[in-house]
Amino acid sequence: MDRADQSPDRHLHLLLPDPPLDARCVPRGRLTVSDTSRRRRVSRTGKVLAGVAVALVVAGVGVWWFVLRDTAAPKPRVDAVAASAPTGAESRSSPDGAWAVKPSDTVFVGYRIQELFAAATVKRTATGRTPKVRGTMSVSGRTVSAAQVVADLTGLTSDQARRDSAIRERGLETDRFPETTFTLTAPITIPSAPVRGTSYRVTATGDLTLHGVTRSVQVALEAKWNGATIAVAGSAPVVLGDYGMAPIRIPGFIETDDRGTLELQLLFVPA
Repeated sequence: MDRADQSPDRHLHLLLPDPPLDARCVPRGRLTVSDTSRRRRVSRTGKVLAGVAVALVVAGVGVWWFVLRDTAAPKPRVDAVAASAPTGAESRSSPDGAWAVKPSDTVFVGYRIQELFAAATVKRTATGRTPKVRGTMSVSGRTVSAAQVVADLTGLTSDQARRDSAIRERGLETDRFPETTFTLTAPITIPSAPVRGTSYRVTATGDLTLHGVTRSVQVALEAKWNGATIAVAGSAPVVLGDYGMAPIRIPGFIETDDRGTLELQLLFVPA
């Protein structure tokens, strides 16, 4: 026997295990069926995850836009209602006399309240307003001696039709209690004679009838007389329980706070 044939390297392959079948049968650079299937599965999974991510983003934007986005109306401002005063109206040398509320696009009585989402971890301000307001006021010198304002709450509207529908039978229950009334019970006196175009901040003490309950309240007001009109804007805190109202609740989703704010913007013209 030739010595070369007796070299230990000659039969080294006999001591090694056979290589895997796919390694012996598949040329370099080619994928097996199992590799291709695996890559397809990974690709499909990636597409599914991407689709889920897009859906979550769209859902999140939708929740923010329709539920969490704060679309509350601005707070009452005396200048906002004064700007809507009719032009050409006869100007007076003093505000003495009887005045009446004049309906306009900027006249309203309404509410402002917090809506709580996700176990009160997320809050949004809700506002609703009714333009259906009537009222009278008597002025003599520096003093408002009498005033009454009545609002038709069935005219309350907000940015959510579902909210407007809900308060008809819950919370304010406007189907049962369609009106709210504020009646002045103590004169309002300003420090000096009224000056045309000057704003005055005062507090009005009176009886508020809401949801069938009457209570004494104080309303923070700002007023401006411009000769032909008197513009008034203000607000007062309201605790729902004081008027026999309960917060509106949808378990696991939304509930209103147990207190809110009564708001008003009024324009008076000579009666």
